[in-house]
Amino acid sequence: MQSHGFFKLTIPNHISYLPVAQASVREAAKMFGFTVETIYQIELALEEAFINVIKHAFEAGEENTFDIICRQTSMGIKIIIKEKGMPFDPGKITLYDPSKDILEAGSTGLGTFLMKEIIDEVSFHNLGSKGKEIHLVKYLPGKNIEGFLDLSELEHVEEEKPGPVVIAARIEYDVRRMKASEAIEISKGAYKSHGFTFFDEVIYYPEQIVALNDSGEMISTVAATKDDVFMGHAALHYPEPGARIAELTFIFVSPEYRGQGCMKMMLDFLFATPKRYDLEGVYAFAVANHIYSQKTMVGHGLVDCGVELATSPATWIFKGISKGESQRISVVLSFKYLQKPEPLTLYPPARHRAIIEKLYGNLGAEHDYAVPAFAEPHFTDDHSVIYTKVYASEGNAEIFIEKYGSNVVREIKKILKNLLCVEQIAAINLYLGMEDQLTYFASPAFEESGFFFSGIMPKTRVGDAIILQFLNNISFDYDKVIAYSDNAKEIIAYIRENDPNVSL
Repeated sequence: MQSHGFFKLTIPNHISYLPVAQASVREAAKMFGFTVETIYQIELALEEAFINVIKHAFEAGEENTFDIICRQTSMGIKIIIKEKGMPFDPGKITLYDPSKDILEAGSTGLGTFLMKEIIDEVSFHNLGSKGKEIHLVKYLPGKNIEGFLDLSELEHVEEEKPGPVVIAARIEYDVRRMKASEAIEISKGAYKSHGFTFFDEVIYYPEQIVALNDSGEMISTVAATKDDVFMGHAALHYPEPGARIAELTFIFVSPEYRGQGCMKMMLDFLFATPKRYDLEGVYAFAVANHIYSQKTMVGHGLVDCGVELATSPATWIFKGISKGESQRISVVLSFKYLQKPEPLTLYPPARHRAIIEKLYGNLGAEHDYAVPAFAEPHFTDDHSVIYTKVYASEGNAEIFIEKYGSNVVREIKKILKNLLCVEQIAAINLYLGMEDQLTYFASPAFEESGFFFSGIMPKTRVGDAIILQFLNNISFDYDKVIAYSDNAKEIIAYIRENDPNVSL
């Protein structure tokens, strides 16, 4: 979301050019602030990705080129290897088993295994007729809170008994933008309230919190006593460069200060504070194993518009609020427009049109709901453009169809197979842009494969979207989902009615 270092190298598909690629990326990594040891890891991961492209993207003897794109990010470096070679199905990658003897396991799948071991994020992207990409992301080295706390302090927090001592007397405090020096307190606060189970590890790295705030990709606010003692944190986080919506997230209050009203004050501050990048709306995910966070969102004008089932591990920790859960945790999705939305023409699937119209009505949006001009799906391209993001620590994934091609159902089935069998993801959310007439036809086709309605989301990377969900053989009890608002209760009842797994 700001101007960073960037270069693109177009290189022949021959192994002899590997040193050229590594040298270019090495010098960039030096400029971006990486240490010698970490640069070696980046070079090794690049080597594995480079060799994969040479071996699998082109036929033997074929002369061609591919691109290596290197970009500085607010937290480190992103390398994209882009080619237009033969189609590739990551679901067919043979998994390397490091527990086996090397002679028994062989080397098949070792390259992908190494990349995922030494790089913070590895993902494969199918761009249809525009080719394929491998994304490698490495964060700048930085201490997480384990580096700031000694073992005895960590053990003390882990063994802390439920029901922390809450300060009953009303105290005076300030709510403001965070200072760089407070990033460590934010990381500690996240640990004390959630352990190491927060969905995004960036919150445990003070340097990354500072970098995101400096770039404008995150707006952090804190509550602090008049003596500058940290009380709590809340943030707006832009999901991607150019986004016009941001997530209300990383919200927590130190147990001893709960009941002081600082959570409400922090959220009020976030809505009012000037933003470097204009926002049309904000969204939030509130856990559905208690009502407190849901109640807070409703109190600030966010309206429930979806429920995503089993998105987070049962091991999530909410210290002083709830104990370990007996099933994966679901979340309630809510949204608030910050500007009056322009009327859109949407093409919701016929089966869900009534609930979708009602959800948008709850949000205050006045859209036109139409049926496509053609009776059968009409594709202008054979290839689809699909973006997939995996949250490994959460065991969930998001799929966005950016462009429909005639192969879209087949491609989604391939991606689904990879996520279920290779990545072993528990819950998958599929976003279909309703401004595209083809969504009217595609949604029923995906539902035949086991997806089911989960809600709506305005202003996503694919526009206003219907969300379909797929659960990977999860034992799930709807009666354990706790909803606060009438909207959330109605959505859960509707999802339950349409969930194909309920009857199994």
